[in-house]
Amino acid sequence: MTAAAAIRIEGLTKRYGRTLALDEIGFEVGARELFALLGPNGAGKTTLMHILCTILRPDAGRALIGGDDVLRNPLAARRRLGIVFQEPSLDDRLTVHENLDLHGLVFGVPRALRRRRIEEMLALVELTDWTERPVRTLSTGMKRRLEIARALIHDSEILLLDEPTVGLDAQTRGRIWQHIHALRAARDLTVLVTTHYIDEVEGCDRVCIVDHGKVLALDTPEALKRAHGGQLLRLTPRDDACRQEILARHAGRLLRAPEGAEVVLRSDEALLEAVLAEYGTRLRALSVEVPSLETVFLSLTGKELRDQAASQRDRTRAFGRRGGEHTR
Repeated sequence: MTAAAAIRIEGLTKRYGRTLALDEIGFEVGARELFALLGPNGAGKTTLMHILCTILRPDAGRALIGGDDVLRNPLAARRRLGIVFQEPSLDDRLTVHENLDLHGLVFGVPRALRRRRIEEMLALVELTDWTERPVRTLSTGMKRRLEIARALIHDSEILLLDEPTVGLDAQTRGRIWQHIHALRAARDLTVLVTTHYIDEVEGCDRVCIVDHGKVLALDTPEALKRAHGGQLLRLTPRDDACRQEILARHAGRLLRAPEGAEVVLRSDEALLEAVLAEYGTRLRALSVEVPSLETVFLSLTGKELRDQAASQRDRTRAFGRRGGEHTR
């Protein structure tokens, strides 16, 4: 652990009854770093975020925010943080300006500075024209941008983002990330973001892959691909007899064989040629995947994060249909 770490986590453990949500997890986030926690739903990401923002106590270990222990000095730690929770936390009855002004009041930001910060943040997230609109009239994407702006009204040095783009369409997700990068540059921020969207972490300085409360790998995206992201071969046999034959013959290379027809193997050129020669016409589909963060996650966990993202989108869309939400 280095002295310059903006966030330092040492042996954090948290249980919910018999469920071990965090299993002696530890890492550090450097000052001004864009750091991503990548993992499926239930990996422990939100539990960790709640400990960092002082609303949940760990069972063991410690967490430091800019040198302040979140248990021993929670107020000092909290003042360093800007937080965007996974669940919406705006007051829909207030206007855009009133939500930001109230946050500044809670943190004791002087009136003149508060007014200037509100103007700056609204401009950065492109909500200036909506200042006097009630929050309930905003789209889901606009509300997310407002929450990010609100997190930076006080003197926050570190921005915690817990699944900031969940449930948003691809275009809106892209805009949210544009605003995150702009705010990071404008405020010289350290950013810790959790996500299960692999495409969102390609531009991060470092990525920490977590599952079942454990750190599986931590490095730059390119280093992770080199170390864990080998070439994969996806096969869809035409019948179960062919599938069972492939599973038996290549069990040592097997990464994933779900209940459906697809089989995923660790591959190289020799295997590709052998499979084509032996099973060619017995295959319905064959594709080769080059090293990527998707193949890294699959290699480390034996499962695919895209399945998690798809199931989360389905749940969010179902909620949106019930609640009449939309994105912009």
